[in-house]
Amino acid sequence: MHRNKELYQFLSDKTWQLTEQWYESLDKSGNDGVYSSTNLEIIEGVKKQNHEFHKRFFRVFLEDECEFFETFEEWILSVAQDREHLKTPIHLILKEFFRTQQQYLDLIREFVSLHPGKYSNDVVDLWTQTIIKLFSEVMTWFTKENFKHSQRQLEAQQEMIRELSAPVISLNQNTALLPLIGDIDTARAKFLLENTLHQCAKKNINHLFIDLSGVVVIDTMVAQQIFQMIEGLNLLGVHSTLSGLRPEIAQTAVQLGLSFDNVSVTSTLEKAINQLFKN
Repeated sequence: MHRNKELYQFLSDKTWQLTEQWYESLDKSGNDGVYSSTNLEIIEGVKKQNHEFHKRFFRVFLEDECEFFETFEEWILSVAQDREHLKTPIHLILKEFFRTQQQYLDLIREFVSLHPGKYSNDVVDLWTQTIIKLFSEVMTWFTKENFKHSQRQLEAQQEMIRELSAPVISLNQNTALLPLIGDIDTARAKFLLENTLHQCAKKNINHLFIDLSGVVVIDTMVAQQIFQMIEGLNLLGVHSTLSGLRPEIAQTAVQLGLSFDNVSVTSTLEKAINQLFKN
């Protein structure tokens, strides 16, 4: 890598100018993402991030590549997991990387024109190739980290959805309700089994009402999971009451030879709750 303090100083003096030019020409017409925000705090933040990028990148003309990437790590990790950037489509972020790369290439040409004959074509080509090569590596690194944090965010959201889809709602000190709504696939049934046992033990529940009135279809594997959950609850000392059991679901359970010995059955949740408070 060809180091050059004069080039570095020239580029460093342009950092804020580059940032203002970049933001001024930025396409802000989108409806989502960090670049279209009208929030002054977010705008100021993205400008500072852009300016910090310039300051770190231009050090490539003073340092070797190893030092360069050590300098860049903090910026990559910070911006890749920044909430506003995580909400921004990755193709828009990459577009701005490429626009910034072009700004740098234009500045190299400007610098060379200010020093006619001083730098050989080989040196200028080396500078250009260095910028292109390192931009490629920085973009790949950023994309990898951004994807990693996006996946973590998605997994956290999915975990929350799963928990909301199987809520154990306390009715009084030792009694709770598990209302089930919508389709129950094998993955949800497995989570249902684990979460319900855990929540009942945690809340010291001894009677759980399981309402199936919002469930239209249950396949054989899911039916087995539900009855395994009831058996597991029984082992924990939790009595179960099933309500809203549709005929086709009851038929599936009978065909599978599933036992109703450890569970009470009522036609509706209302009847089950009324019976509870009557007692």
